[in-house]
Amino acid sequence: MRLVHRPLPLFHRGCLSKLLANGKAASALSANSVPACRRRPLTTSCGQNSAQPVIGPDTVELLGHTHQRDDITNVTPRILEMVGRNLHNQTHHPLWLIKERIKAHFYSSYTKRGNPLFSVHDNLSPVVTTEQNFDSLLIPSDHPSRKRGDNYYLNRTTLLRAHTSAHQRELVRGGLDAFLLAGDVYRRDEIDSSHYPVFHQMEGVRLFSNHELFSNVQNGDDLSLFEDGGRRTPQKQHTHSLEAVKLLEYNLKHTLTSLVTHLFGQDLEVRWVDCYFPFTHPSFEMEVRFQGDWMEVLGCGVMEQELLNSAGAGNKVGWAFGLGLERLAMVLYGIPDIRLFWSRDERFLKQFRVKDVQQPIAFQPLSKYPPLLNDISFWLPDSKEREGDSGRETLTVNGERESEEGRETFTVNDFYELVRSIGGDLVEKVSLVDEFTHPK
Repeated sequence: MRLVHRPLPLFHRGCLSKLLANGKAASALSANSVPACRRRPLTTSCGQNSAQPVIGPDTVELLGHTHQRDDITNVTPRILEMVGRNLHNQTHHPLWLIKERIKAHFYSSYTKRGNPLFSVHDNLSPVVTTEQNFDSLLIPSDHPSRKRGDNYYLNRTTLLRAHTSAHQRELVRGGLDAFLLAGDVYRRDEIDSSHYPVFHQMEGVRLFSNHELFSNVQNGDDLSLFEDGGRRTPQKQHTHSLEAVKLLEYNLKHTLTSLVTHLFGQDLEVRWVDCYFPFTHPSFEMEVRFQGDWMEVLGCGVMEQELLNSAGAGNKVGWAFGLGLERLAMVLYGIPDIRLFWSRDERFLKQFRVKDVQQPIAFQPLSKYPPLLNDISFWLPDSKEREGDSGRETLTVNGERESEEGRETFTVNDFYELVRSIGGDLVEKVSLVDEFTHPK
């Protein structure tokens, strides 16, 4: 494993100077190195003060609720510190600015009888059930996205949401036809300047009845959302008519292209890439040109009809999208590192205190320091040491090690979590350089 330490301006200057005084300190940080300014009382998703989260031997206390621990529990104290920060709701935070700009665009562009067509929901708790996070979105029980190595589980039935789509079915079931949803999401991920285990998404959903979709089409009364005896193809689901899918796809891409050009201007380079999501078909990703490279900023597609049927909206069709607020803010404001969004440094935050959310902002770097590279090698015990007599170990394609019984025993994300718990955001990147299996 290779660790890159780049002391970013995420801590107060006094904390930084203490670390930089001795080069060895950067690779031997302890949990106590995190300044007291980062250990403040948390705020629940409803905006009320809550006690500090606690991971006990048998329970996890979070946002006023107690969750029983089991063999799946893998949430860490460092991650729990971030639950309730709600950066997207902190006035003048760059993520709040992006959210407000998106809201303003949808409010002004889409109205119904003089009122905004889209409702906005940004206060839903990030603690969800596995049923909400996976089953409600038609994600199969053996899908890789459910793995313990990719999520933060409180226990087998509860986790920190991995996407805002976890709330999609409940809002549709509540009778909403058009809504935006913003919130923090949690995924165990590698460490670098554009990936972080906590980030923020904004979800958008719009449903159409037969009349709403075809009202502006010539002879629209003769067209239908659904067809009998159809088959699933790369272009459509088996229950949908091709005319309905093409209109939905056009409306979706036009809506999102209009949004990003409103945010970034007509000169922004955009491209669409076909992809796969369990809960939409057909599905697409939008990529924008950023610092010479193409960067994915959102995924979208035509909602699976089975999802709408289960939510009580089987007579309608719809589209959905999910975008990353951090990635949009990085492009829009020129913020070079995703960890800066968690900074409490006034030199960072004051740059975004503007009177008008539409006001252009160009991020000014606070300081620069040379990186420190550290290579770390370690042995993993064999399966018998780790699993008793469970049998031989196999190395899967994605680098996860499993016993013959199929239980996940080690993933590279386990090591990333260890690094994160010690080095925090001073560690810029961790990368796997090489693997070796001894013949004996």
